[in-house]
Amino acid sequence: MLITLLKLQTIATRSHASMVVREKKVSQLINSAQPSTGEMAKQEPDSVVSDLIGFLNAAPTAFHAVDEAKKRLRSAGYEQVSEREDWKLEAGKKYFFTRNYSTIVAFAIGGYLEVGVQTYGSGLWHTWFDRDLTIAGRVIVREEKDGSVSYLHKLVRIEEPIMRIPTLAIHLDRDVRDAFKVNAQTHLLPVLATAVKAELNKVVAEDGEADNDILTSGEKSNEKTTSNALKHHSLLLQLLADQLGCEPEHISDFELQACDTQPSIIAGAAKEFVFSGRLDNLCMSFCSLKALVDATSSDSNLEDESGVRMVALFDHEEVGSDSAQGAGSPAMLNTLSRITHSFTTDSKLLEKAIQRSFLVSADMAHALHPNYMDKHEQNHQPKLHGGLVIKHNANQRYATNAVTALIFREIARNHSLPVQDFVVRNDMACGSTIGPILASGVGIRTVDVGAPQLSMHSIREMCAVDDVKYSYEHFKAFFQEFTRLDAKIKVDA
Repeated sequence: MLITLLKLQTIATRSHASMVVREKKVSQLINSAQPSTGEMAKQEPDSVVSDLIGFLNAAPTAFHAVDEAKKRLRSAGYEQVSEREDWKLEAGKKYFFTRNYSTIVAFAIGGYLEVGVQTYGSGLWHTWFDRDLTIAGRVIVREEKDGSVSYLHKLVRIEEPIMRIPTLAIHLDRDVRDAFKVNAQTHLLPVLATAVKAELNKVVAEDGEADNDILTSGEKSNEKTTSNALKHHSLLLQLLADQLGCEPEHISDFELQACDTQPSIIAGAAKEFVFSGRLDNLCMSFCSLKALVDATSSDSNLEDESGVRMVALFDHEEVGSDSAQGAGSPAMLNTLSRITHSFTTDSKLLEKAIQRSFLVSADMAHALHPNYMDKHEQNHQPKLHGGLVIKHNANQRYATNAVTALIFREIARNHSLPVQDFVVRNDMACGSTIGPILASGVGIRTVDVGAPQLSMHSIREMCAVDDVKYSYEHFKAFFQEFTRLDAKIKVDA
């Protein structure tokens, strides 16, 4: 009998060493009413020895040892299978079987916890592979105070990398060097953890039992269980709760985005570039916002201004702008209307004000790529360090016309700022911006411009330091000089 028991231990250790040791921790976690798994790792040796004594006393024979092991495995979430039947095993689950009730084999099948994601816009998705990713966004937190419930909007950002989308090894896909094709549904799921590791890190209830409510389909319920607990793994909810300083069950809903953890930097041998994600279109958003702030920083800035200086940073441009807060919404027209009606009761003044107004649609532009120079029209090749790019398209993919281009170019000339022009090749499709949407929806004169950049829509883009400065200076000059310059433009006279 002693020899049989030694064979059992040898087999288990040799084939499933890491799994057996880890799942023993879960067993202790469930049955011994111990503290959290993090504290379990810090147990004093005597507590482990005490657990061993209990096991020894319950196992005078191999049959009793199997019976005790079976009880512990069941309590730890292991499912019994039979050698006489087909096995329907699943990744991330744990099983055991007995033979002659004197041998027991337990195994945990490795698996991954992946985060369900949805692609937004037309990204260069292959650039997201093998990057250190995290999540950020907003969370709606339920808060109860003095008997009343409120729902708070909180921003969240986990700084450290918690996810990764691993590429398939070259040995398993020899054709990848010729064509790397990404299936957005199956290939872009970031790995958050392995299933076995997540089991060890489960949230532990006060009674010492693993809190399985979060992972069940609703068979077990309690007052704290929320719909989110059934939709999202406890590990993800716990990460968010730790960051927000709340309990996981207080998280009512969230909107999160995967993002790169590598910080934006000024780089290049001559420190002439900005390497960053989201340059398209946070670069133009920042430059326009800073230009407005600095162009209105003192009361004297507005003494000679007869108009209104304004910036609007719209959501959802990459997916068509058709949302309640996108450029296709009434947000711009509503704003102009409310500003106008704050100073007059004349219902006709808004229409006249719109005809005197001017919109700069600022969205990053495609710089000439040194390795793909044939992708640009020969006479329209915007270059890094070359200043803002004025975009033209006869099919109204851009809203620029001769008059609006002239106004923007004259402002550049008055301040010795470089400016470039872009027209897409006739044999290539042309992108678009919110310029045509606002121009047609509001009826306002519009010019489409943008700073040149490379790697647009990659997880890591680049632009030139000089063009950031030029953009800011150009926008600031526009705010300061448009009213005077527009008085000199005679078109419908």
